[in-house]
Amino acid sequence: MKERLTDALYGLGWSVVKKLPEPVAVALGQRIADQAWKRRGKGVLRLEANLARVVPDASPRRLAELSRAGMRSYLRYWMESFRLPAWSPERIRGGFDVKDVHYLVDGLAEGRGVVLALPHMGNYDLAGAWVTTHLGVPFTTVAERLKPESLYDRFVAYREGLGMEVLPHQGGSAFGTLARRLRAGGLVCLVADRDLSASGVEVSFFGERAKMPAGPAALALQTGALLLPVTLWYDESPVMRGRVHPPVGVPGDGTRAERIAVMIQETADAFASGISEHPEDWHMLQRLWLADLDRGPGSAGRPQGPGSPGPPEMEKP
Repeated sequence: MKERLTDALYGLGWSVVKKLPEPVAVALGQRIADQAWKRRGKGVLRLEANLARVVPDASPRRLAELSRAGMRSYLRYWMESFRLPAWSPERIRGGFDVKDVHYLVDGLAEGRGVVLALPHMGNYDLAGAWVTTHLGVPFTTVAERLKPESLYDRFVAYREGLGMEVLPHQGGSAFGTLARRLRAGGLVCLVADRDLSASGVEVSFFGERAKMPAGPAALALQTGALLLPVTLWYDESPVMRGRVHPPVGVPGDGTRAERIAVMIQETADAFASGISEHPEDWHMLQRLWLADLDRGPGSAGRPQGPGSPGPPEMEKP
């Protein structure tokens, strides 16, 4: 019953919200965000606890302001995502402004393949649509297997409609396919600030231990592709902003695991620099740091599964 309700809510978003005038969708998203923030549910409390690590000297009032802005940013992501299928190519091209995109363009021109690694910031679906529309570059990504299966199918259809090749996150075949795309000089985009497997790499993130996926660095190391961290954020305009960070270096010494660990730490540091500048646009409503994961399922703000009802509790897949 819960899974069917979740699927129906997503379907309602894509069928109804995309038809709303943009100012109406923006106002609706802000209203939902403010209501969710006032309820102080688990997702909001977890977001606030995560922001406390990002801005450790923030007062309780400042943290409350950041979490409210964070929920508005989060709902802006959902309103945009529900409306993206109806956006014209011109609206997509004008909806994203990115600094230092030459790292990506030059890497692709060299024919060596590029891995873009992103945290849960801003709207990575819009950034992907901009890449396929403005740059004219197709790319491959992965998606977590959601429940119910019909919900996963919705997300795959949505992202394929934006020009992406989508592979299921589960299963070893995804890595091989991604590696083949990179060896052919292609582009791979991966959300990489939260580990969904048992093989994550431990990093220092805002001074505490966390785990992040090894995939971006492993792919770059195995194929010779360029690894580029990317951070995204909003301002008061309708245009999302972004930055392509300098390439992550490949260590010359050490075992494969050691070299991957160094590369993932450098990626985490790039994420942290972008998140520090725009903490309200980091949509991390789940537990991330190992100290929080060790507290067990009874702790406040435990991870919200993709099947949780209502936009404020929906996890960005």
